[in-house]
Amino acid sequence: MKPPAPVFLARTGYRLRRLMDAARVLPLAGAFLFMLPLLWGGGATRRAVLFVFAVWLGLIVVAAILSRPLGRVDARPEPDDHAGGDAER
Repeated sequence: MKPPAPVFLARTGYRLRRLMDAARVLPLAGAFLFMLPLLWGGGATRRAVLFVFAVWLGLIVVAAILSRPLGRVDARPEPDDHAGGDAER
């Protein structure tokens, strides 16, 4: 009796799914980071404003980094499952 084949995920597909997961979590992480200055309390207004702009810039940079490999995936043509069929339904 032959042992079952191990479950193998292609490395590129696995990495792309993890990048998509990171892109989905990014807005939640940003919302959490934007709310942190509310917990600091009183007179830290200048520091809070600088923190919010630093988080904003960081989110832009991270989104740009994540979008590059994911943009290449979206540019690939998808195989046509129904050759000769009606493309728009």
